[in-house]
Amino acid sequence: MRDRSTKNWRKSLFSLAVTLCFWESSSPGLMAAPPRRPDRTVKCELLVVGGGLAGVATSYEALLQGKTVCLTEITDWVGGQLSSQGTSALDERQTQREQLFYPQGYLELRERIQEYYGELNPGDCWVSESCFLPKDAHQIIQQQLEEAATKGKGTLKWFPSTIIKELEIDNTKGDTGQQITSAIAIKHRPIQNTPPLNTEPLSEIIEDAFTYRHSTRFRKEIIRFVPQKVNTGKPADWYVIEATETGEIVALADVPYRLGIDPISHLEPSSSSATANPYCTQGFTYTFAMEATEEPKKHIMPPFYLDHHQYYSYELKRLADFDLVFTYRRIWSPTTGKTKEFSNIPFTVPTPGDISMQNWTWGNDYRPGTAKDNLVYTRSQLEATGQLEPGGWLGGLRTETLRKAENHSLGYFYWLVAGTTDSRLGEGVKQPHPNHRLLTGLDSPMGTVHGLSKYPYIREGRRIIGRPYGGYKEGFSISEVDISRRDYHDEYYRNTLSPVMYRQLLAFIDGLEAAQKKDVTLDRVNSRSRSTIYPDSIGIGHYAIDFHPCMRESPPEKPGNKEKKGERRGAGQAYPFQIPLRAMIPQKIDNLIVAGKSIATSHIAAAAYRVHSFEWSSGAAAGITAAFALDEEILPHQLVDEYFFKEKELPLLKQKLNETGNPTAFPDTSIFNQSWDDWR
Repeated sequence: MRDRSTKNWRKSLFSLAVTLCFWESSSPGLMAAPPRRPDRTVKCELLVVGGGLAGVATSYEALLQGKTVCLTEITDWVGGQLSSQGTSALDERQTQREQLFYPQGYLELRERIQEYYGELNPGDCWVSESCFLPKDAHQIIQQQLEEAATKGKGTLKWFPSTIIKELEIDNTKGDTGQQITSAIAIKHRPIQNTPPLNTEPLSEIIEDAFTYRHSTRFRKEIIRFVPQKVNTGKPADWYVIEATETGEIVALADVPYRLGIDPISHLEPSSSSATANPYCTQGFTYTFAMEATEEPKKHIMPPFYLDHHQYYSYELKRLADFDLVFTYRRIWSPTTGKTKEFSNIPFTVPTPGDISMQNWTWGNDYRPGTAKDNLVYTRSQLEATGQLEPGGWLGGLRTETLRKAENHSLGYFYWLVAGTTDSRLGEGVKQPHPNHRLLTGLDSPMGTVHGLSKYPYIREGRRIIGRPYGGYKEGFSISEVDISRRDYHDEYYRNTLSPVMYRQLLAFIDGLEAAQKKDVTLDRVNSRSRSTIYPDSIGIGHYAIDFHPCMRESPPEKPGNKEKKGERRGAGQAYPFQIPLRAMIPQKIDNLIVAGKSIATSHIAAAAYRVHSFEWSSGAAAGITAAFALDEEILPHQLVDEYFFKEKELPLLKQKLNETGNPTAFPDTSIFNQSWDDWR
């Protein structure tokens, strides 16, 4: 592991960037077709786009069902949050963890981690029961997929460093909509005698990776993905699974979706905005790993530090302890230090050789929230930049915001080891801690020369709007009130919502609890005692509604900048919740299934539907649903297009999920059980 100053690193990367030829066209929409025919055609039954936990779980279950799976990923690691995004600390609710009530593949992953290290928590962190090295997560998950293929007699075709550039969509196939009939991908490899992959951060290679022509940096292979068998007479020849971090396929396929804040309503009563705000999504984070050392290290201030230092903070007095922050997500601890306590939080003191992964709200979180700097482009922004034109797709992200987030994260490391200011707690709180180094190099925990994660940890991207159903005329979605434990009798809601909207809110809660109560009038509606139960549930999740709000002004690091007012009101505890099939079925396209963070949720609900075990559960559901649909010759939307008691195949799908160890409901959480409050 090499110790290199951030200044020298940025200087060397800049010289590399000058030689890269990203710009063969000033307007990406001008390139209407690949510059040559695809170099090869690859056949599969499932094309899984995105190698994060949702994509991994989809592939895992489909392989166990004997299917041929093509799995693409923009980085060269599988595992997403646990590997390429560096957040290798399992976010789990205590009650769910105590019962180990997770999908079978997620349980197997936890067991493999424990077997690999001889313990589940080699980092001795205090945020989770399991913190470990991202580079190891990639190897563990890769082996798990390979063994699933062997066990289920499926075939895994793995495509690292590969993005989907274009989709061929047939308007004539399908009973109600369209179908994806092929996908054009680009796989990039370094040109001979140039630096290896993961030398530059994402911002410096992303547009090159999404460009057809070879550059002075990368050689491109154009791949065409097609169904394993075509014209079979079945409703669909294959399925494409959207499992990217920001909803790339959702945007590329141009199905209806939302971004950012939803307007306040009786279903989203804690919304911070009267109107929709697509620019304010949750903050994203470039994580990094740092190591405690015996001797102090010389740290050179990065040239961009003074543009960002006024943002960094311990955030709260009860967290204002360096050792506390370091051990929060400590991912490796070869020696156990003495026990220490700060603000009634016990932890073991760091010792030389300990490695910490940093993911801190007022640290390396980057939280843009305006049309000038938002990361995930809206549909109108995609149109304006030509990315919805044939051949124009460049990933749908603002490259400059990625670059600034990278600088922001490296600046946070310097603040941790050398900073003496605190934007929220004032002077005299932050002290230097020079006995640490940033871990860089291809053999480092993040597997990058620069030390940052290969891809940022994304908390929120594009969220589909499901198909219209009874009660969901504008399209199905999971809302705040479907999962939140909040007491909506609070004076805030009485005073903020209009009388009509407040009555609608209470009526919704009353309807939710009607099976447990008799003779209830609106004036006597109690606080809710459970989340919405869906007859088409095909997965589970449980986590608090956890916000990392966008900032009010641009840029996010602007001195004195504040979080968008009211964004944290929706935060708080949630009941254990379900993943309805309707939330995974987009409009328009019949053979596209959405897994991970792009399912149909509101902005507030998405803050709970984003953690590790949820991603796995949604991916497992997608994999088994796709396999079931192929075998039973039925389209997923046909499983939920009638009254649920008339759907003959839906119970069979749910039975298959439960029999394969993928629960569709938590224990003792039926409409007849009033003890849901025990789930915390």
